[in-house]
Amino acid sequence: MKALIGLLLLVFGHGVSSVIHSLQYFLTSSSGLPTFPEFVAVAMVDGVQIGHYDSNIQGIVLKQAWMEQIYRDHPGELESMTGMALGAQQRLKAKMLDLKKCFNQTGSFHIVQRTLGCEWEDDTTDGYHQYGYDGEDFIALDLKTLTWVAPVRQAVTTKQRWDQERAALQFNKYFLTKQCVDWLKIVLAYGKSTLQRTGRVT
Repeated sequence: MKALIGLLLLVFGHGVSSVIHSLQYFLTSSSGLPTFPEFVAVAMVDGVQIGHYDSNIQGIVLKQAWMEQIYRDHPGELESMTGMALGAQQRLKAKMLDLKKCFNQTGSFHIVQRTLGCEWEDDTTDGYHQYGYDGEDFIALDLKTLTWVAPVRQAVTTKQRWDQERAALQFNKYFLTKQCVDWLKIVLAYGKSTLQRTGRVT
């Protein structure tokens, strides 16, 4: 992996100094919407969709031909990603039940959204992890303080509980600032001809 990252730096050279690259995951769990999958996950790099998973197909659909090459070169990785998507589906469904209790709701339709991702520019990285409920912000991770921010009173109990889960907080930090960035660099290397046309220059 370190050799590959070193190669990526050579491939991109000084040309990335003014470009911010991003890897984003958008996960949505819904209830009461019979024509919409109960769970949908989308992965995007620099604004380009690279993969899709939903509860109807229970598998990952790759949206770029060069993504298929990545998984050919990294055996077992697609199965691992599919397993993570299935786990995320189950956790977000449980979160939906938790949120209905927090807001004292029953029935009708509801949507929980979880977004997380990372950005990379030169040697600088950043990441985010947040949840929304029915179109409103619910809770977000502050990476600098490694605490959760609760913008609504219904999220305070969740914040207090999650702030105590130090191992989970450290994993979030590792994932957002290391694993996510490493995977972003791999994807950029394979898809650079496509992604360079859509890269955002600051």
